[in-house]
Amino acid sequence: MKPRPAVIVLAAGASSRFGASGHKLTQRWGSSSVLACTLRHAIASHLPVVVVTTETLADTARHHVASRDVVVVPSVGAASARPLGMGYSIAAGVSSRSDAGGWLVLPGDMPMVQSHTLVAVAAALDHHAVAYAQHRGRRGHPVGFAAELYSELVTLSGDEGARRLIARYPAHGVDVDDPGVLIDIDTEADLERFRAAHEAPVARSDA
Repeated sequence: MKPRPAVIVLAAGASSRFGASGHKLTQRWGSSSVLACTLRHAIASHLPVVVVTTETLADTARHHVASRDVVVVPSVGAASARPLGMGYSIAAGVSSRSDAGGWLVLPGDMPMVQSHTLVAVAAALDHHAVAYAQHRGRRGHPVGFAAELYSELVTLSGDEGARRLIARYPAHGVDVDDPGVLIDIDTEADLERFRAAHEAPVARSDA
C-alpha cells in the first residue's frame, strides 16, 4: 500500500504579533484551545500527524498526539547552526516522516481548516508535485508537497518557508467548501473577531 501523506502542524512560532495575553496557540477556542482544535481536525483526517513545536508547547501537543509525533525545535532566537523560522520547522517535520507519501503543511493557528480539506489536498499529491487548498478562488492552507520533493524540503531554513519551492514547481489549487483555509489567528483582534463569528459552531463540534 502506498504510504499516505503526513500532516505537518507548525506550532513553533514566537506569536510575537499576538500581544501580552500569552501565546496565541494556547488561547481559548470553543471548549479547548486554538492549537487543540487545529490538531483535532488534522487527526480526524486519518492522515499521520506530526507537530513541530518548541519545548513551551510540547506538553500541550502531547495531549493530542503521541510523543513520537512531537518534534521539538529550538525557540526563535536560540543559538543554532541553521537559521530558525518556518523553513526550519518544515524541514524538521518532513525529516521526521521521511517515509511519508508527501507532506501537508498546516499552520497551528488555523483552527477552522476541516479534515475533509486535508484529505482533498493529500489526494491531489497523487498527480501534482505541489497542491494547496483554495476557497472561492483565494489561495489558502494547507499546502501539500509530493514525496519527490523530499530532498529540497529537508534543506529549507529561515522565515521564507517553502515559497521558493512553490514558485519553482507548478502548484495545483484544490477547490474546497471550507472558508477556514483562509483564516489564521495572528492578533488578539483576529481571535476576538473569529470567536464572535464562529465560536458557537466550533463549541458544538467539540462536544
